[in-house]
Amino acid sequence: MLVASVPAEAFGTNCYVVAAGPGEQCVVVDPGIGVLDRLDAVLAEHRLHPAAVLLTHGHLDHTFSGAPVCGARGITAYVHPGDREMLADPAKGLSADLSALFGGRLPYTEPEDVAELTDGGTLSLAGLEITVDHAPGHTGGSVLFRLPATGSTWEAEQLCLSGDVLFAGSIGRTDLPGGSMPAMLTSLREKILPLADDTVVLPGHGPATTIGRERAGNPYLVEVARSGGGRPAAPARGL
Repeated sequence: MLVASVPAEAFGTNCYVVAAGPGEQCVVVDPGIGVLDRLDAVLAEHRLHPAAVLLTHGHLDHTFSGAPVCGARGITAYVHPGDREMLADPAKGLSADLSALFGGRLPYTEPEDVAELTDGGTLSLAGLEITVDHAPGHTGGSVLFRLPATGSTWEAEQLCLSGDVLFAGSIGRTDLPGGSMPAMLTSLREKILPLADDTVVLPGHGPATTIGRERAGNPYLVEVARSGGGRPAAPARGL
């Protein structure tokens, strides 16, 4: 397995390229703002051919380059229906301040071909079997993508691309439109905590981590595991 991280210029969003190996088809996860040149370089370096774009949620810093990546290759973008409207109108996921910041200056377009993700469903793409877990809280349509880590550089059985649900030492903010702290706590309890400790987490922002490391030291997971409750979430990374 080949996994490459391509940090975006804005908000430090991690775009990931995942393939069964060099010279194969791949999936592109969360192509954000200003990522195209570096993404093309990674694809050329490893002789990869994108088969689909997977979106962990609908925020602009994760979806901005979805249309050009898809359009150049005639491929599909996948998003959960809870965030589908944000692909048509990114402002629906932004606060008033962020909407004013962007002010329509970014030349965003919606991917032409969009398919919706199903909780618990499996995507068979690029020779990979990817499980989708709906994990709302950061947005109404946030998902996790899980797949076997066979042949990867990590000594683990599973990878989890967590988007802005879980970070190293923190969680995603819940104060934007569609965010919900109660929903986030439920997602942490029901979708994150049951994962094996050696699961490698590839988050939407910041460094990779493991479920075991977060279970032991992430204050939000510690609190959820202890009481089923949680601390108020301060804005973390991303939008």
